[in-house]
Amino acid sequence: MEDEISTFAPSGVKAPLVSMLGVDYWHFRTSDGGDLYTTKYGLPFVEQLLPENWFERKWFDQNRERLIGTSTVYKVQTKTVGERSLSIVVKWCRVGEHVPFDTMTLNKFALAEFNSPYEEFSLVMEMRDSRAAGIVRTHKPLAIYVPSERLKLWQTGRSESKIAQKKAKHRDIELDIYRQYILIYEWIKGASVVEVLEQTDLPKERHAEIVEGLTKRATAELAQRGFRVLDMKPAHIIVRSTQDRQLVTEPSGEVAYALVDFELLGRTPEHEQNVKQARRNEYLKGQSQRFGHAMEGAFPAHLRHASIFGVDYVFGHSESTHGDLWVAGNVPALFDFFLPERWRRTHRVGLSKSNEVYYTKTKDNINIVWKISRVGEKPDFNPDDPKGKCIIESGYNSPFEEFALALELGRKGVATVYPRAIYMTGLEFESAEYIEDPSRYKSHANLLDPEGKPVLNTHHNYITIWGFWNGLDEMLAVADRPSCEGISLDLACQSGYVSRADYDNLVEVTRQKLLSAGMEDLNLKGDHMILSIDQNGLLIRDPQGLPEIRFCNFELMRRI
Repeated sequence: MEDEISTFAPSGVKAPLVSMLGVDYWHFRTSDGGDLYTTKYGLPFVEQLLPENWFERKWFDQNRERLIGTSTVYKVQTKTVGERSLSIVVKWCRVGEHVPFDTMTLNKFALAEFNSPYEEFSLVMEMRDSRAAGIVRTHKPLAIYVPSERLKLWQTGRSESKIAQKKAKHRDIELDIYRQYILIYEWIKGASVVEVLEQTDLPKERHAEIVEGLTKRATAELAQRGFRVLDMKPAHIIVRSTQDRQLVTEPSGEVAYALVDFELLGRTPEHEQNVKQARRNEYLKGQSQRFGHAMEGAFPAHLRHASIFGVDYVFGHSESTHGDLWVAGNVPALFDFFLPERWRRTHRVGLSKSNEVYYTKTKDNINIVWKISRVGEKPDFNPDDPKGKCIIESGYNSPFEEFALALELGRKGVATVYPRAIYMTGLEFESAEYIEDPSRYKSHANLLDPEGKPVLNTHHNYITIWGFWNGLDEMLAVADRPSCEGISLDLACQSGYVSRADYDNLVEVTRQKLLSAGMEDLNLKGDHMILSIDQNGLLIRDPQGLPEIRFCNFELMRRI
């Protein structure tokens, strides 16, 4: 996602902050029309990293050194800018290309694919920042340069199917099959272990033994940190020699080394599972605390606090769709969980025959229900019927009204499903003629987002995201296991959990609960209510012996 609030680079250029796969980049438009995404390590050297200061054709040809490897990779000295020149390594990303493994490795990792540039930097940054099992020495990832030139597909060497798979895996990043991606790393002193051994006084008969031992050690130490390089080679292991022609060692006596080349870096299966579980734990903890006091300075630069109808939100943009997102609460860490790429393409199950309501499990293993808001539509009721006329005149609530009403009911003791987030789609309609009921757009005209735009826009659709009821947030944060299963009152009646008489009684009980809270549902039905079934298959009941009711539909709710 890209933020309009920018940071000034040393050059004085204003650069938007972009976050992709957990890494923050400062996004510069280059003089040739390309894009430069600079990490925190590269930002102090942004002048040197601008392509005119190293990629200009004559300079590049005269100041580059081709490095050993199967990929296109060079060491380049940048031009001197501000009395400083920088030694960098530039490597053309091979995402979407065929992986040339030997037969044994291919059989072991048949589905291996080159990392996209953003995957590679994300994994390297994670590995560098982790201190779980000591420091991993690598060259620092400085920037990703994307030239403006678009090549022919045959020139790229990429497979359309492989690029499509990458896009499906990470829909929150842009990946253009026709553009080149050049990764820029710092130059790290030294050379590959094979090259350096030739410069030492160590017996040649020991070289193979040293190379094999160091390769096994690097592989094992990576695994201890939860990572693996599928094509670990001696060329990836950088060492240095001393003045007396020996290998530089650690205080422990072991050879000191650093790693380079991460286009096939990945997490081990165990670490991948741990990362997913840690992310889910972060989500559950955040939800249990989402309406706590917002800590000063807790919001990163690309997110803002917003308050609409008394409800706090974390507001930001969806870079992948150019839409907007409001996440209920004051916890910025929850924002990424509701970006559309985390849930729009996952398998979904329709929950209603009349409305667009779907259940899905997100890429973060989170159960949600998402609904396309009907704000602006004219309710399909008979205007000659007093009830129908009242519903038509009232109209469908906006997503922001729905969330405010749900949370107000909760404060007044009427249980509801949890409101999670509101997403405004990026797709913009040319005309707002489809709006049948403009009342909400008029009443919301003065409600603005943190950037001064109306929160309700006639040219966009809105989707509300709700928690899939399986237990209290506070309980799930302590013990991550569902304490119950939700079932609509309609389905409970059809399945024999409640009789028809009990059904009618529960509808009336719910109506009275709403009235006591100063609310009414203009079209109260059984599928607006959820009952809870415990782990023994029994309905959870309140102290009066009635099945506990949780409200789940707010589009025709209104205050009395």
